[in-house]
Amino acid sequence: MRSVPPGRRARTVLAATTTAAAALATAALGAGPAAGAETSVDRYVALGDSFASAAGVPDQVDSACMRSDRNYPALVRASLTPAAHRDVSCGGATTVHMTTAQNASAPPQFDALSADTDVVTLTIGGNDIGFADIIVRCVSLGLFNPFGSPCKSSYTWTGTDQLAATVNATAPKIAAAIDGVRQRAPHATILVTGYPAILPDDGTNCPSVVSIAKGDAPWLRDTHKRLNAMIATQAAQRGAVYVDTYTKSIGHDACKPAGTRWMEPLFTNAAAPFHPNAAGERAMADAVLAALR
Repeated sequence: MRSVPPGRRARTVLAATTTAAAALATAALGAGPAAGAETSVDRYVALGDSFASAAGVPDQVDSACMRSDRNYPALVRASLTPAAHRDVSCGGATTVHMTTAQNASAPPQFDALSADTDVVTLTIGGNDIGFADIIVRCVSLGLFNPFGSPCKSSYTWTGTDQLAATVNATAPKIAAAIDGVRQRAPHATILVTGYPAILPDDGTNCPSVVSIAKGDAPWLRDTHKRLNAMIATQAAQRGAVYVDTYTKSIGHDACKPAGTRWMEPLFTNAAAPFHPNAAGERAMADAVLAALR
């Protein structure tokens, strides 16, 4: 998903949030062959957004794409020891950037694929539904109405849940991305990850850490699960392997204390806001490797 590196974290997701907070003088918030444990991997390619690039996790080795040397693709590579490896994950990427350049240093991610690629990981979809804008809106509105559900109301005032509709509208984009990988890497095992928990799975909130309103927290959790379910469905329909990164992340959300959380809140140095820290990336890598085995 979209995010920013250390030293610039207050931009992108944080910029609009802190502006609102400042106004209140408050700081807040066709399948390829299945690989076994001993499978020899010749070429592994990692595609995706900032949850794959590990935005803000030290050390950042690509400032333009906010890519860390401890992101989950790097950990998967270390375990698989492929003969060749390409990690083109990039913060802010959408499905459009599979076939379109994202910035001067980030050509289309599909350019990294080839007919001899045998393992591909893909983490995409969060930015297609507007992750950064959702966070900014919900965190900002929570400052004004902490005990209500102002963000949910803003997305459902017409009588239709706009985020649910956006998730549904994103399904064909995920399908096209998976199909695009298959066309370029016809023999590859494709692993499509979901997104780990950002907020508590029980629907509670932590207003002293993240200014998301009490009534918005369970709705945002359900939206998150809806996104993961859609991604899982598209992966299954196209013979890709869905990697559940959510279940084991329960209890490690952004509301938990440092040392327990895998997801960072605002104003930390461990990762970009509302993104996995090093422990979260390790957990994502473990989920990918378990799926391969």
